Amino acid sequence: MKRIFVAIIAALIFIPLQETNACTSAIITGKATPDGRPLLWKHRDTGTLDNRIEYFDKSKDRSIKYAFIALVDSPKETKEAWIGTNEVGFSIMNTASYNLNDEESPIQDQEGVVMYNALATCRTLADFEKMLSKMKFPTGVEANFGVIDAEGGAAYYEVSCRDWVKVDANDPAIAPEGYLIYTNHSFTGKLNDGMGYIRYVSASDIFRDRFVKNQPMTPQWIFNLLSRNFYHSLLDINLAENPEVVPSGWFIDQDFIPRKSTSASSVIKGVLPGENPELTVMWSIVGYPPTSVAVPLFVKSGKDLPAQVVARGENSEGLNPKNCEICDLAMARKAGVFPVARGNGGKYFRFDLLWNREGTGYIQRLALYEEAIFETFNPVIDKWYEKGSVDISELSELYSKMDIGAAVK
Repeated sequence: MKRIFVAIIAALIFIPLQETNACTSAIITGKATPDGRPLLWKHRDTGTLDNRIEYFDKSKDRSIKYAFIALVDSPKETKEAWIGTNEVGFSIMNTASYNLNDEESPIQDQEGVVMYNALATCRTLADFEKMLSKMKFPTGVEANFGVIDAEGGAAYYEVSCRDWVKVDANDPAIAPEGYLIYTNHSFTGKLNDGMGYIRYVSASDIFRDRFVKNQPMTPQWIFNLLSRNFYHSLLDINLAENPEVVPSGWFIDQDFIPRKSTSASSVIKGVLPGENPELTVMWSIVGYPPTSVAVPLFVKSGKDLPAQVVARGENSEGLNPKNCEICDLAMARKAGVFPVARGNGGKYFRFDLLWNREGTGYIQRLALYEEAIFETFNPVIDKWYEKGSVDISELSELYSKMDIGAAVK
């Protein structure tokens, strides 16, 4: 067994880093959650590591029918979104697919544009389907779009440059346990092509283990057990549970769910059918998840989203004014985790800085701060569910008390 493990590690050293534009995701219907509200998760991997949250105001742009919030690339001024939710409870995200298109499209990388337009104009899954049907071919798309709405709709859409197929998460024949997992291949695409197969198995194993241990499927569970979980299904190891495999503190960054290319992880918690869609909450970890924390976001906040997740603007104090504080802090911590730039050094990371027996790793220390955020906000959000609306003054007061910068230096 030891020889096999060593051989696999040796082989990984010579595997080039791939899937820069890749993601791990899931739709979890109300059938599988403790309160019946659906969850939409996207763990984003990309070549653009600086992200922020942005509010898109319909009063300032006539092309926007519904106001929305979304994760966007900090350096860009384009109309693109990478996961988001709008004021009527329509939410969307994507994962890149690499096995749908049979041809090279003259137009490419339009997924962010599609999601921006969907958030701006769609109320339901039916609206999104109409939008897809009206798109001109070739679409410039090769992706799996995950969508939920305020009426109980939940589905993935496998969209190629010329066609699309709906995969309904509410269909017990398709999702008997009430959830679907997607990485970077499509199930209607070319068999064994595409990417993300090891991550898909890893996520599937974790979901199945959750049922064995009877753990409630919540945003906090997803962040802790998926977004920051260094379990590797092919090697059959979990670095946090098997410290003997990282005696030097170093390991290879290959096929874990959290990777060097991970820029954010978000879970959108939808509403029950008939519930006020403004109660939809977008829990977002902006930045590398093992060195960042989750913050709850609501469309109703409008331009008054937490200062830590939006562009710094004029008060940047020499930092990039388009970046946000929480991502900058996460990136600074991450720099020590991936300290080697020359040669193949970028393929290795210091796992002992994330997790160690002394309990001083970033994941361990930040967990206390993030747990406090959940413990503060969850009871208030539960109260809003009973009330039927978000209390914006109470939300603003809670935001004012968050000090992301003081959490962990």
